[in-house]
Amino acid sequence: MKTSLHILLILGLVANGQTALYNSGNLRIHQEGQIGFHTNLINDGPFDENVGLAGFYGTDLLTVSGALTPILYDVELLNDSGVFLNTSLAVANNTSFMVGEIITPRTNSAIHYNFLQNAIYAGENNLSKVEGYAMVTGQQNFTFPVGDIAQYRPLVINSNGINNLALCAYFFEDPNNPSTFTGFNTAIKPRSIFGISTTEFWRLEGSVLSRVTLSWNVRSNLAALTADVNSITIMGWSKSASQWVNLGRESLAGDLSQGIVSSAPFVPDDYEILTFGSAAEAEEFLTLDNFYLSPNGDGVNDFLEIAELEQSPNNLVEIYDRRGLKIFEKVNYVNEFTGISNMDNLVLNREIGLPEGLYYYIISMYDLELEFQGFLFLER
Repeated sequence: MKTSLHILLILGLVANGQTALYNSGNLRIHQEGQIGFHTNLINDGPFDENVGLAGFYGTDLLTVSGALTPILYDVELLNDSGVFLNTSLAVANNTSFMVGEIITPRTNSAIHYNFLQNAIYAGENNLSKVEGYAMVTGQQNFTFPVGDIAQYRPLVINSNGINNLALCAYFFEDPNNPSTFTGFNTAIKPRSIFGISTTEFWRLEGSVLSRVTLSWNVRSNLAALTADVNSITIMGWSKSASQWVNLGRESLAGDLSQGIVSSAPFVPDDYEILTFGSAAEAEEFLTLDNFYLSPNGDGVNDFLEIAELEQSPNNLVEIYDRRGLKIFEKVNYVNEFTGISNMDNLVLNREIGLPEGLYYYIISMYDLELEFQGFLFLER
């Protein structure tokens, strides 16, 4: 026979006079046992090794707080106002989203709803999900059941290995002026990116190389971003570069009112937030011509200037003679070539400079994922 305990009476008293179940000992739900919370939970003692059901019911907002994280087995959510977490809550098996939301502080990602190694969930919808931070522990592939107060906006992660932890939240906010972060200026981007969404974004943490899948709907307003759905991709704000970066695209389906897109592999911890963007075609924004160099000291064309490299500080410039011998190489080039070889090879008369004539270049722009080849004429 199933045993059931429904918390309907005053089982504890907090400072402000609200009722609560206060656990300072060792509370446990046994096999096929059930506990129904109609009041707040303050957990200052062990509440783990559970194998039964814990339900959160009623119409008033419930809170979970305390010094220790409760680790529940099965969770059922049927509360119109939801459950607010002042401390993290973990689930080992199944969460049934029915009515109401698990709410976490968006200002503190250390408080989250944690899906453990074998945890799953069902019933997620616009009215029942995690509004705030959801975490997964010990899983490789997972769909975070996150959203804002109005909509369910999941993020799917497919990782190359097991995530010790991965954390996600959704924000229906302009990344230029978010409520809980310093802004991420959508104008700071390479020219290979045409535009960045100012409608919504996700925050994702994780240390394992992963692909991410995002979906959009009418509220995402991608029609304001681009007229061509085929330009849609996933963008990330790079922590190291302090700018938006195109995370690549492996699949795309849908139209501007509804669709889904998957990124190329990346490490989530390298990026602050993720959102939609539109990518420009390379030939539309950048070409490199042939170059002329006359290092004679007259102040004109004395060094090889490649203005386009300002768009890609992470670059490599290689110059070869007509025999294919590399005579110059520079990582992160900034106007260093003056007609003198910097290679330790068979170049003769290095100190007087290279002979005039035709050379060819290979320029790799890593920030833009572009490579160009062309010619350089050197005249003395």
